[in-house]
Amino acid sequence: MKNVKKELSYIDSVHRSGRIWGIVVGGVLISFPILLSLIFGTLPDLEVLAKGIIATAPMYWAVGIVEIFTYVPMLGAGGTYLSFITGNISNLKLPCAIDAMERAGVKASDEEGEVISTIAIAVSSIVTTAIIIIGVICIVPLTPILESPILEPAFDMILPALFGGLAVVFISKNFKLSIAPIILMLALFIFVPALNASTVGIMVPVGVIFTVAVARILYKKGVL
Repeated sequence: MKNVKKELSYIDSVHRSGRIWGIVVGGVLISFPILLSLIFGTLPDLEVLAKGIIATAPMYWAVGIVEIFTYVPMLGAGGTYLSFITGNISNLKLPCAIDAMERAGVKASDEEGEVISTIAIAVSSIVTTAIIIIGVICIVPLTPILESPILEPAFDMILPALFGGLAVVFISKNFKLSIAPIILMLALFIFVPALNASTVGIMVPVGVIFTVAVARILYKKGVL
């Protein structure tokens, strides 16, 4: 009998490549502190390290699990793998992917949406890397301009402007559904001072889960 090599489907190849590169990147991240310890001949205090891990790891485990169920439906499998490897999902990758799929008229659950989302995230990663390289090269001559009090308010409004533009599109299409999450987030950030820009990564999954639950209730009542 002849050995017939089964061709992988697109989604199967995405999962295979995503797992391979996820393991590779994880190994690289873990190897960095190990190499530093070997080079400088020193090790961290294991007791202090253990206390730090016990205090912080459960939170990151919970967020990591929630983010998988949150981002996969929005970004598709390929986009999620690539986003987790390159990082900065909620601030950059998610808006780029959603806008690209919106313009193409596709959904992340479709194979076309998978491709569009992955391409958008890949391009955003390349552009971000190129801009960072240019910024590192030009940081010294541009420092007086970037630190100008006149431009400071503009830099503070970049992310609100980005998400505001996306919000207008989606709120206009799902006005009834958008009311509940908007009220929740406004209440949380107004009445819980501890929440700030550093908690955005945690609040995005929370907002998604809350919105899905509200959508389910409204659908059952015939509002949507």
